[in-house]
Amino acid sequence: MKINIQFVRMPTSETMDGYMREKLAPLSKKYEWLTTAEVFFKKEHKPKGKGKICEVQLSLPGPRIFASSNEKNFEMAVKETISDLEKQLKKRKQEMNPYI
Repeated sequence: MKINIQFVRMPTSETMDGYMREKLAPLSKKYEWLTTAEVFFKKEHKPKGKGKICEVQLSLPGPRIFASSNEKNFEMAVKETISDLEKQLKKRKQEMNPYI
């Protein structure tokens, strides 16, 4: 799976880049039909929520899968987003099983 990580209006963080790749690796092994992951890290300048946003869009056969979370730090946002993606991927795999 190809992974593109972007930091929107904030400095690039090698630590967060590595952390996200580490968290996405098990998904790419478990769901080998994933092709691309687009990851966006954002900070809210006037936070109404918690202020640290992680968004992930996965490309795969059929419609894309998207998850986003807003937490007090990026690590928590990544964990929450990956958890949401996992739920969606399990559901998609069940839908695809008759065809595979």
